[in-house]
Formats: sequence, C-alpha cells, structure tokens
Amino acid sequence: MASLALLPLTQPSFLPSKPFKSNVGFPPSPPLNQRTSHATPLNCHKMYVPGNGASPEAKAAKNLHDFFNYITVKIVSAQLQNYNPEAYKDLMEFMNTHSLNDGDKFCASLMRESSRRKTLAWFMFLQVRSAYSKRDFEWDNLKRLVFKMVDESNTKLMREYVQETTRVTEKETGK
Repeated sequence: MASLALLPLTQPSFLPSKPFKSNVGFPPSPPLNQRTSHATPLNCHKMYVPGNGASPEAKAAKNLHDFFNYITVKIVSAQLQNYNPEAYKDLMEFMNTHSLNDGDKFCASLMRESSRRKTLAWFMFLQVRSAYSKRDFEWDNLKRLVFKMVDESNTKLMREYVQETTRVTEKETGK
C-alpha cells in the first residue's frame, strides 16, 4: 500500500507571499493634493541635434554605405583582374560611364546589363559589400579612430588659438 505524504501549505503558491506594492522600485509619490516646489530633472544624457528628420547616425550610415560601395568595387575589380580579365575589362568600361557616388544606383545599372560577365560582377558586388560590412570592417577601430581624430583636432585648434592670442598679447604689451 502506498503512503502519501502531506506537506503543509500555508499559502497557495500562485498568491504573492508579500502584499503587492505598486511603487516598488520607485520613490514614494506625494499625496495628490500636494504640489512640489522643485523642478523635475530630465534624465536626458544625449545632446539634441536639430536637423531635417534624419539623425546624425543615419547620415553617417548613408556615408558609410556609399563608402562600402567604393571599397567593394576595389575588391571585386582586384578579384576579377586576377581570375577573369574579360569581366574586369567590362567592369572598368562600365565604371568609366557610370558614377559610383550612389552605390545602389551603380549596382542597379550593373545588374541591368545583359553580359554574363557583368552578371558575375554585380553578383560578386552584392556578396562582397554585405560580407565586408558585416565581417571585415573593423567597427571598433572606426570608433577608436574617430575619438582620436576629434581629440587631436580639438587639441591642435586650442593650441593654435593659444599661440595666436599669446603672440597678439606679446605684441600689444611689448613683452
């Protein structure tokens, strides 16, 4: 005969063990009829950048996208030059007649060409552009270089300003 062990349950497990408090994790709020005299601080840690709808990050992304197209053409043309000189020649002729300023437009035009060699080039273009931006581009290095460039530029400009104002002061005072 099987025996059953009974465990005492003081409170069902689906009920909270402590009374529910709606302000857990938040400071206590003043009574509804009481007003506070201090201003509420804003918790915004980023600068407001006025613009025409696109964020600075979106504009930088567009510029990087265009830059990746430029890099992709260099990579694809080097690959074609080594193993498919005919396709390389076609790509170079195509580049002479089409602007690379808009990489998507460049690629769309390249895709519409009927040559089998150009089909190979645009297919490579799409693959290389995606692979380079996702795997080979050193995003951390970009961030480090941008920080370094901004700091060095600021330091140089401040140094030049101090040198100019010091010279002016020396000329005015005769020292």
